[in-house]
Amino acid sequence: MHYDPIKDVFAAFTRRRPFWRVPLYKALNVLFLRSWYVRRELRAVRREFGDREIAIYDAGCGYAQYTHFMTKKLKPCRIHAVDVKREWIDDARAFFAERGIDSVEFAVEDLRSVEHENRFDLVLCVDVMEHIVEDVDVLRNFSRALKPGGVVVINSPSIFGGSDVHDDHDESFIGEHARDGYSIEDLAEKSARVGLEKARGKYGYGFWGDKAWRLSVKTPMRLLNVSMWFLALLPLYYLVVFPFSLLFNAFDYWGAPKRGSGVTFVARKPS
Repeated sequence: MHYDPIKDVFAAFTRRRPFWRVPLYKALNVLFLRSWYVRRELRAVRREFGDREIAIYDAGCGYAQYTHFMTKKLKPCRIHAVDVKREWIDDARAFFAERGIDSVEFAVEDLRSVEHENRFDLVLCVDVMEHIVEDVDVLRNFSRALKPGGVVVINSPSIFGGSDVHDDHDESFIGEHARDGYSIEDLAEKSARVGLEKARGKYGYGFWGDKAWRLSVKTPMRLLNVSMWFLALLPLYYLVVFPFSLLFNAFDYWGAPKRGSGVTFVARKPS
């Protein structure tokens, strides 16, 4: 099963119909449990920095879903949002300009080779590290890019079944990844190698989150991989499953699972 081609379809859809972009952001924030965990950490980081303006590096911004969230909820801030896909960056730049959001600059960057120095208070990296073989190099770049006292927030599949790693590869997303996933200990050890100190780590997508994922994400993706004609049936499908997915996500979010197929990790550069 392939995830990126489906994401490209939605990117093309919002490119032709930009007024659907914010509704797409809102749908992703509700359906994807990782967004619940990431947004919670971002709010916590905002509180830690107080009222001062913070400089943010959105490392692998994709649709710019979190970029948009941070412009609203982490103010005052300045954001440097990057991705390797130029068409996605061009789409986001045009959309943010049309909306009059001037606190964000967009660029095409490869996280393995960026050379920012002591520039950012916060680095956000969601659903990216598992795709990159040279992950320690990327963490080293994040450490160099952070100001002393700066924070990096990473979200990724975990080693405990992330991206359905224990399923048949034909039915999982693992074929698009450089590794199965991470444990909190693995991220802490690799962060320590580059001078970052673990602040906290949490697993998500435990028993209930996994059920929500299979209902609201995996099954639709499987159908769309068979034929994009299933796109027309998605509204009816979500009308039925959405209440259950929302409830299962809430159980996972408030239940603090000890293990899960997703991990959110926060590290800090020493002052």
